Amino acid sequence: MFNHDVLNFNVEKFSLAPFTGARGKIDPSLGVGLRRTDSKEPIAIVSESYEPVQYLDIVENLEESIAMSGIDLDGAEFQTNVIGHGEQLELTAKFNSEAATIDGRNDVVTPQFKFRTSHNRTWANNGMMGYFRAACYNTLVDGNKLAYVYGRHSKNFSVPSFASKIRAASEYVANDGINKMHRWYNTPVHRDQAISLFSNTLAKRIDNVTKMHKPNKVMLSNLMKTFDEENRHLIGRGNYEGYSQQTEGTLWTAYQAATAWSTHVPKANTRVIREDKVRKMMDSPHWKQLEIA
Repeated sequence: MFNHDVLNFNVEKFSLAPFTGARGKIDPSLGVGLRRTDSKEPIAIVSESYEPVQYLDIVENLEESIAMSGIDLDGAEFQTNVIGHGEQLELTAKFNSEAATIDGRNDVVTPQFKFRTSHNRTWANNGMMGYFRAACYNTLVDGNKLAYVYGRHSKNFSVPSFASKIRAASEYVANDGINKMHRWYNTPVHRDQAISLFSNTLAKRIDNVTKMHKPNKVMLSNLMKTFDEENRHLIGRGNYEGYSQQTEGTLWTAYQAATAWSTHVPKANTRVIREDKVRKMMDSPHWKQLEIA
């Protein structure tokens, strides 16, 4: 499944007492260091009580869970992304045999399982079953996502339990989730409604002068540009139509604009933060009002 070659390293704790970092000596009272055993590259400072779990141990448990879940693995794609010197790990499994269309033609979404963990404690162990849209390579953030956070120690990892959660999440993606997205595809959203939605959620900020909530104009402009482009290609005549001629979109194209904003960023940490903001948007009264309109 996942690439074990890039995970073939261990980490160990070491004393900070004689250690000098890039900015000089490090105070041993901060805890202990964590480093790779192969290169001796330091990757974190942790508490003395912290017991690291090796990435390969975690991945082998995950692979066993995925295999046990019963999800169709025919044609599945697995990506292994080790970030930095091993500080963070992001795993992605895309289940292509479970793909479905939103518009009945070529707007295809595919169930995708994403798992994140870290040695520097920036990411707790967590897994999420979501969607992947082939049309623009968005990771589609589901407001009702199934996320599981569990202890860092391998003894707290239950393979059968995690397998059942992956199976339940995949069934949601294939049934309730897809049905919900079909409804979004047929729910009209005027351009002014999209502006109001983004202004009160993703682009919302506090003005330093007035201390009032005002939209971030650059962010709002980027979101609306994507919204207009989605409408041009999904509702209008695509490249045969001039930019921003569509004033009507759908809840689906508003959703696309939000997930494009959360996905198309170079840093994994930023993507995690943005995905969380999209989930909060979908749980907001501004989104729910459009959803039931």
